[in-house]
Amino acid sequence: MTMPKALQVFPSSEYLRRLAAVKAEMERRDISALVVVSPANIAYLTGYTAKSGYVPQGLIVALNDEEPTFITRRMDAPAAVHQMFIDRSRVVGYPEALIANPDKDGWDAIIDNLLDAGFAKANIGVEEQSLSSKTLEKFRSRAPAAKILDFGNTVCWIRGVKSDLEIALMREAAAIADAGMLRAREVIRPDVSEADAAAEIIAQLIRGTDGKQGTDVASFTLCASPRTSTAHISWADDHFRHGSQINIELAGVRHGYTSALMRTFSIGKPSDTLRRLHEGEAAGLEAALAVVKPGATCGDVATAFNETLGKFGFEKQSRCGYAIGIDWTEPTASFKVGDPTILKPNMTFHLMLGNWIDEDLGYAISETLRVTDAGVETFSALPREIFQL
Repeated sequence: MTMPKALQVFPSSEYLRRLAAVKAEMERRDISALVVVSPANIAYLTGYTAKSGYVPQGLIVALNDEEPTFITRRMDAPAAVHQMFIDRSRVVGYPEALIANPDKDGWDAIIDNLLDAGFAKANIGVEEQSLSSKTLEKFRSRAPAAKILDFGNTVCWIRGVKSDLEIALMREAAAIADAGMLRAREVIRPDVSEADAAAEIIAQLIRGTDGKQGTDVASFTLCASPRTSTAHISWADDHFRHGSQINIELAGVRHGYTSALMRTFSIGKPSDTLRRLHEGEAAGLEAALAVVKPGATCGDVATAFNETLGKFGFEKQSRCGYAIGIDWTEPTASFKVGDPTILKPNMTFHLMLGNWIDEDLGYAISETLRVTDAGVETFSALPREIFQL
């Protein structure tokens, strides 16, 4: 029995639209073939979200071919046939002999495909930031007559402005994130283990809400007293206590599209310092959202937040947010003072105002948002407050 096609997340026309935008940039740079290796970019262009990027794989976008060709490990080819919108003939599985082989690997299979397809003397684009220097040298030495050009983060920038179909998935992901945070409010209690609480919250993120399941589990952090000044650790082998503060960062995921959310919890009355910090952060969040609109810059958003927070006697040293979409972070624009990126409708960001001030003081609040024609839409429906338990 042949592998059936999964129900496609988007119609083929949506993927072809995205590919057309990439090809337009290829044509502008006189690039005949592009090797896309970033898993998020492959997902954007094909619908593929399987976890096979730990070994060499590449999506070859040829300027004159309507559909791309995917080169992957043989055992992962059926997943690509199942998930990708492209014809099954365009999924090529390379043999297991290329795995853990010091002399020849999956990159050789990708280069072989390029050479066999007639690109031996062409301009070939690659995503250099996703390749090792050794792999880049292999491209250059095995295709000496070709010109290997860095395509940089171009696909990431193209996917920065979402279609309405993508926005719909991000709203669904946000509803799942809300459900996960509400589950946290139900299960966090004195004497409950952090692991048991995490298990319940993550289970909710998978079960989803409103008939929409979570299709993946994104990074999850639960930082409870005395570890509330940490940013990126998971639950500990410990229990909650009366007086515990808990900072949670989670996300809902729908077919790769991610909506993130942060909130702070307190078992019992929060400290006066934490309350003052929350007041400053909440005011800063509102100030930042008021600036978000087409034509404003990412730097403008960060400045509005920082200036408002400063009035409360606090400072945030890290950036205030970043582009989000497929996967948690899009490596492009940041809500950071001086970032000149101009906001456009249907750009999406995680306005991440987590603040780790000292070893005994940390705080979490955030919103995933969309730039609209007139201003801003926030995806979460939860109140912007410390959840006192």
